[in-house]
Amino acid sequence: MENTLIIALAAVLLPALLFFEKKESISGKLLTKTPLSLLFILAAVLQNHPAPDYYHLLLIGLILCLGGDVLLIFPQKKAFLIGLISFLLGHVCYVFGFFHISQISTMVWLIGAAASAFSIFVFIWLKPHLGSMVMPVICYMIVITSMVIAAGSVLLDIDLPRNARFIIFAGALLFYFSDLFVARNRFLEKAFINRLFGLPLYYSGQFLLAFSVGFMK
Repeated sequence: MENTLIIALAAVLLPALLFFEKKESISGKLLTKTPLSLLFILAAVLQNHPAPDYYHLLLIGLILCLGGDVLLIFPQKKAFLIGLISFLLGHVCYVFGFFHISQISTMVWLIGAAASAFSIFVFIWLKPHLGSMVMPVICYMIVITSMVIAAGSVLLDIDLPRNARFIIFAGALLFYFSDLFVARNRFLEKAFINRLFGLPLYYSGQFLLAFSVGFMK
């Protein structure tokens, strides 16, 4: 019942957030994005926690992402940089959480190679537009790529519950691809279409990760 209510509230808040993104209303975004991000934290808290260490690492990551969500509402470069750091630390928590519950197999290196190659391609695409943000973006891309690799280690660990494996990997991928739209909006072309695609991907990924804590039986 609680999960259904959370999903229903998110389904109302997300279109409202997109409306205020279209209007470029900072106050509107604060009023919708903040509670929407609080919902994925609440989702994690309300699940059963059969793997407490994983739950606590994920919860810290979700809270850090909430901080990043709020900071990215503001247009100032300093707010963007601090938000980037908050997301980076959130990804670090996810990396530790995923590796904590999984056994690393040799096949993980294939996922690592594919994810790294794609991230290098993305960096080459962004580099001419980064200016002084080159190093922060490199650090961020290393960490988010590591998150995908860590989620891949979960996916390939057949000793873990099947549903949890796929939910975690899907959540990590959705989060990764949502960040491409954040980067495009910040460094290439500021346009509503970036939010129109990026925000649903982001929140879908975060809610999948939040709900994953209850599938670790």
